[in-house]
Amino acid sequence: MAPLIFYKGLAVGFLMCAPLGPIGLMCVRRTIMDGRRAGMASVLGASTVDAIYCSLAGFSITFLTSLLQGQRYLVQAAGGIILMAVGIGIFRARVPADEARKGTGGVIQAFVSTFLLTLANPMPILVFSAAFTVLGIHGWKGESLSTAVMVAGVFAGSALWSPILATIVTLFRPEFNPSRMRWFNRVTGSVIALLGLTAEIGVFITW
Repeated sequence: MAPLIFYKGLAVGFLMCAPLGPIGLMCVRRTIMDGRRAGMASVLGASTVDAIYCSLAGFSITFLTSLLQGQRYLVQAAGGIILMAVGIGIFRARVPADEARKGTGGVIQAFVSTFLLTLANPMPILVFSAAFTVLGIHGWKGESLSTAVMVAGVFAGSALWSPILATIVTLFRPEFNPSRMRWFNRVTGSVIALLGLTAEIGVFITW
């Protein structure tokens, strides 16, 4: 039974935790700017948050779950501000020469940045709860071992994107000369900032 739960969690993590949106853009940019290791660390930062929120949903930690859901507008507003700040920072970022970009590292910074940005969105708690119900994973809230196996599966599935994304982006990394990188920064920064602004508008409309 445990292997089945693990594989179901693996499927959920891989399919529902793909690095898309602002997180995906940050992971792609980090890979281009700082190399494959930093790109993989970025994805793992998001995967760690996925595992945390999966744990909250799985173990039914009522206080924390209710707090995050009850304060979702405040969290969304804070997340929107963070996204706008990150977007503006990327838009204005200085692009180093090709030789300065090679092997610049930044692994810890890459992990922490995506970890904190992903942490600002607690909605995965609801997503995980719905997904496990659809997959027929019942009774997991009362079984610590099954829940732990499920969380491990979700983390593994999400973490699989780390080498996949980093490898794909690394193949195209030589094409990003300083001029193209400046445009990529502007587009990426604009998209992330716009998503943050959209989140703020959503809070204003629904609050």
